[in-house]
Amino acid sequence: MEEVHEQTQDQSAGKDGEPEIVTEGASFVHGEPPQDGSGPPKVDSQEEALHEKVTKQVIKEGQGQKPSKYSTCFVHYRAWTKATQHKFEDTWHEQQLLELILGKEKKEMTGLAIGVSHMKSGERAILHVGWELGYGKEGNFSFPNVPPMADIIYEVELIGFDEVKEGKARSDMTVEERISSADRRKMDGNALFKEEKLEEAIQQYEMAIAYMGDDFMFQLFGKYQDMAMAVKNPCHLNMAACMIKLKRYDEAIGHCSIVLAEDEKNVKALFRRGKAKAELGQTDAAREDFLKAGKLAPGDKAIAKELRLLAEHDKAVYSKQKELYKGLFGPPPQPKSKNTNRLILFWQWLLAFFYRLFGRERQKAD
Repeated sequence: MEEVHEQTQDQSAGKDGEPEIVTEGASFVHGEPPQDGSGPPKVDSQEEALHEKVTKQVIKEGQGQKPSKYSTCFVHYRAWTKATQHKFEDTWHEQQLLELILGKEKKEMTGLAIGVSHMKSGERAILHVGWELGYGKEGNFSFPNVPPMADIIYEVELIGFDEVKEGKARSDMTVEERISSADRRKMDGNALFKEEKLEEAIQQYEMAIAYMGDDFMFQLFGKYQDMAMAVKNPCHLNMAACMIKLKRYDEAIGHCSIVLAEDEKNVKALFRRGKAKAELGQTDAAREDFLKAGKLAPGDKAIAKELRLLAEHDKAVYSKQKELYKGLFGPPPQPKSKNTNRLILFWQWLLAFFYRLFGRERQKAD
């Protein structure tokens, strides 16, 4: 396993092309997964008619070219029925990209495909689709549950696409073809990471991971499983590196945890998860990850640095708490000085002496 090394530049890469340890001072870009609200997001952009039954409003601009017919598009989307605002699908929540081959889509995806064909990579938009290009007159009473003649609102993000003339789906590819396609996406992502194009790099990594879905991985064993894991795990680690730079720490923790479920001794996963937890203030959990990483990579400077920062943080917190509670209950009682105690004892002895003296004189008089 490649040892984790402290880097002097944020965009440095490891021997395998994977981004190395994320350090402070990276430039941040905007663009997070949509928040799961109760209904479709409100958009003020101009509505564009793509078809008699399909309109589009841009939420976030994309870049590059638009996909052509038979392109394999990788899409995240949420879908609501327009009349009731009932959400019936959410690939962000399911953490599973949709693979959509333009021109070969399912009938109920016709309107969605028209919208996607007019989008650029990275673009996010709202699509309004008439029931004729959705689930039709009958609707769908299994999963997803869509009532008859229901117009649909989609929130869609085109993560990216592959231009393949024959429109070959992942399910029709050989093992070698899928692994090769995923590896190509990973390398493209690494190149974008070096250029600090983090959102675009994430898109490439997401598409690479889409080729390595659970249904595919469960079928592999031996050398093919090793080949696939050699692509899949670095993509998760690279996405974690991007998420840390984008301050999306919960997502970084999620990607590292996926890797650690397969390889509990992965130093990079432990380090980056610890880094993300530390940023969220989960210092005890972060220290645990750093200590595990330190045992696997003894003497590593980056790990030692993070442990030192945690120790300094704990010391600073303790000092603040001590200062805060110092005057809460008033000053502590001060012990009486020895001189004061001796004076009291002297007066007590003197009083006792006179008492006994006058007592004797009274007895003689009687």
